[in-house]
Order: sequence, then structure tokens, then C-alpha cells
Amino acid sequence: MTQSPLTIRRWKRVEYDRLVSLGVFECDPIELIGGQLVVAEPQGTYHASAIRAVAHALRGVLPAEWMLDIQLPVSLDDESEPEPDLAVVPGRPADYRHAHPARPVLAIEVAESSLTFDREHKGSLYAKAKIQDYWIVNLVGRVLEVYRDPGPDSSTPYGWSYRSVTTLAPPAVVTPLAFTALQIAVADLLP
Repeated sequence: MTQSPLTIRRWKRVEYDRLVSLGVFECDPIELIGGQLVVAEPQGTYHASAIRAVAHALRGVLPAEWMLDIQLPVSLDDESEPEPDLAVVPGRPADYRHAHPARPVLAIEVAESSLTFDREHKGSLYAKAKIQDYWIVNLVGRVLEVYRDPGPDSSTPYGWSYRSVTTLAPPAVVTPLAFTALQIAVADLLP
């Protein structure tokens, strides 16, 4: 007896948004990544405290016309609506009453058990969306990984990657590309 190959159903962002509005995923931490529904990493205290540390460090330095979103959707393309742990987006809350932000100037993932996924899949996804500045707060290595200069790369899940990767440890500082006058201590981003 031969088996039929598995069929994977790819979701469009409009379909996903409709399911969200109907409350289908109300209690599930789901993200739409490249047309697939992905269950988000559960948050332990260390992960949650890292999100708080990064939020605290960024809120203190961001200009007034910029917002820091924490685990909120970002509409990247027709098949992707991830919820980065943190994202810096322009404007005021009312600007996003009818649509999610599309292009954060900085996307940040806090990674412990999701480190490989955040490097390979989300990194490729954010590079494809041409997000210029992507950071991973690597809780395993207690470092900040800074990804910049997105470009085509056929060997990656979504055909794009970051050509510049820098790993920073305390007492280093990092400067967001969108805010060249700011310097943030890497130690302030780690719990």
C-alpha cells in the first residue's frame, strides 16, 4: 500500500487575521511565519525578565515619535505576521488602529530554546522583509547577536539572510541603525 505525501496548507495573512478576529487562537501563542502557523516559545521567568530588561533599556532612550511594541504583530508580507519579542515602530498608537506596523526599524527576539529558529527562520524572514536591524538577545550565551545588511541567499528558509553578524558581550555597547546618536549597554539588555 502506498502512502500519499503529506499536504501542508499554507495560510495567507488575510486568512490568519480573520481567524484571529474570530477568536480561534485566543488562548494559543500562534504566529504566522512563511504561511505556516507556528506555536511561540513558552516564556519562563528568565525569558520574561530579559524582555523586561530590553524594554526598560529601549524605552529610556527612544525619541518620542517612536514606539516600542512588545510581542505585537508585524505584517511583513502576504504570508507572515510574526510577533517579535520587541519591535521599534514609528508613530503613535492610533496610527495602527486599522493595520499592524509593516516595517519596524528594529526587531528583537529573546532566545533560549528558540535560538536556532530565531537565527535561521526568523532571521531569514526579517531579512526578506528588509528589516535593516535585527537583534537576538541570546540567553544561552549571554550575548547580543546583531544582524544587519539583508540580502538574497538561496540557502536559507526564505531566500534571504543578513550578511553582517556581530556578537557583543558586556561591557560592549550597541547603536541601533535608526538612532545613530544612541548607545545602549549590552549588559542592560541581559537579565
